[in-house]
Amino acid sequence: MIAMPEHTTTGSAPFSIRLTPEERQALENRAGRQALGAYIRARLFEDQGEEQSPRRTARRPAIKDDKALAQVLALLGQSHLAGNVNQLARAANSGSLPMTPEVRAALTDASADIADMKAALMQALDIRER
Repeated sequence: MIAMPEHTTTGSAPFSIRLTPEERQALENRAGRQALGAYIRARLFEDQGEEQSPRRTARRPAIKDDKALAQVLALLGQSHLAGNVNQLARAANSGSLPMTPEVRAALTDASADIADMKAALMQALDIRER
């Protein structure tokens, strides 16, 4: 018979709470870019005057430039890229995609749109190409 390890606690335990979609949205709005758990913990214990023990959290990239990120979202909305690429993929899969000047131009435009979005995202996230 294999011995089972005894149940041990890590010193912290998760706590779950049910929220309506409206309550969740209000909480996310108040938390801003802060993780919900960290925001709730800070608000809950803010009046105790003690610093909370540091928590290990997943590292999220900091958004360095909100304007650049908004520009990326605008480019995505204006490009109709998803629909165009889907149409091209469907035509290619069915064998009905002749390489006409129009098709070449559409592929070139889609490629340029993707390159522009990549550059804007990398700038917004402060990522440099290797």
